[in-house]
Order: sequence, then C-alpha cells, then structure tokens
Amino acid sequence: MTTLTLENIHVRYPGADAEVLNGLSLTLPLGGIACLLGPSGCGKSTALRAIAGFEPLREGRVLLDDRVLSGPGVHLEPEHRGVGLLFQEIALFPHLTAAANVGFGLRRRTGAERDRRVRELLALVGLDDLGSRMPHELSGGQQQRVALARALAPSPRLLMLDEPFSNLDAATRDRLVVEVRDILRSAGQTALMVTHDPGEAEAMGDWIGVMAGGRLVEWRPTRVVS
Repeated sequence: MTTLTLENIHVRYPGADAEVLNGLSLTLPLGGIACLLGPSGCGKSTALRAIAGFEPLREGRVLLDDRVLSGPGVHLEPEHRGVGLLFQEIALFPHLTAAANVGFGLRRRTGAERDRRVRELLALVGLDDLGSRMPHELSGGQQQRVALARALAPSPRLLMLDEPFSNLDAATRDRLVVEVRDILRSAGQTALMVTHDPGEAEAMGDWIGVMAGGRLVEWRPTRVVS
C-alpha cells in the first residue's frame, strides 16, 4: 500500500532562532484522511508547506508513493509533486463561473475531457446544477465546495487542507466538515488537513496527529479504515 511518509523532517525559517519542525515523522496510508491538530505556531501549516515543496528541509525525507519528494540532495518543485492544496482563503476567480473555476487547472486536457471531468466533480460535490453561477451567486459553503472540486480536478495523489473551514460560520462549518469528509471518501482521496479545532479533527480524520514543539506528540486512529 502506498503512503505519505514523513521521516524525521526539520525546517527552520531563515533568521529564526529555533526550528519550526523538529523531527516530525508520520505515515498516512493511501485513501486515509488525517488531521494535524494544535495551536498556532506548533508547526502544522509549515508541515503542509514542506510536503508541498514550498519549504526546504534541513534534515529528513518526504515520500509519496515510495517516491522521494524532499530529502538529501532531492527537492522536487511543487508542480511536480502531485499534491493539491486547499486553503482557508477560498480564492475563486470572481470572473469565472463555478464550472470554469473547477476546470481552470485542466487546461492541458481536450475540451471534451475537461468538460467531462468538471461535470463529474460538480456532481461529486453536489453542485451539478450550479455550474453556470458566478462565485458571488453562491453561499460560503457552496464556494468552498467549488474550491474543493477545483483542488480535486487534477487528481492529486495527496490533497492538503489548511484550516479550510475557519472563515465559515459555525453552522455552515459543522455541516461542511461532514460533507467534505464524505466527498473525500467517495473519491478515495488521500488527504491531510490542519486545524486547531479538536471537534473538527475528530469529525474529519481517520487519524489525528497532535503537534507541539514542531513534532508529533500523539498519532492515533479515530476509526477503522476499510
């Protein structure tokens, strides 16, 4: 079974006195959803940036599907890693329809292939009848689902989510956490999310990793993963 593996990774920002990541290690199986939980400054968002290739490692290795993405003498550029990102800032293109936003990253495909993939994803996120709407015509939850579909469009091997629900009201957030979890499971998508909310982590994750001081202090399953 292929996995995401972090082996003793260390990251220090230029000019900083201390490391942000200090020996972080974990293994996430294919198709699993994991949440990194901890307060601001514990290193969880930096972990995503290191996996994505935006931060170089001082030590350790990042592997995906047994392929080294970062390690001694190796640093693949972000666009070559097969990793997707979904941030808390939804950042849909305001001048494009929902369907065009989803298809934005599929410009290398033929028109027919792109249209088919967009239809599949809008159906997956429950917005198949709203593809012609502009972002301002959608609710906050609908916009977030469009952003999720856009992140899934290129079929990333790993999707990472950086506090994607923090800008939503409580009722929308609670509903969307369950919806996004179910969408990711339906897609068989391996995913890693960071959050500071324990309830959100429990609802979303098959595994929870509690971070402190730039490393994991706990890594546990929340349910049996089939």
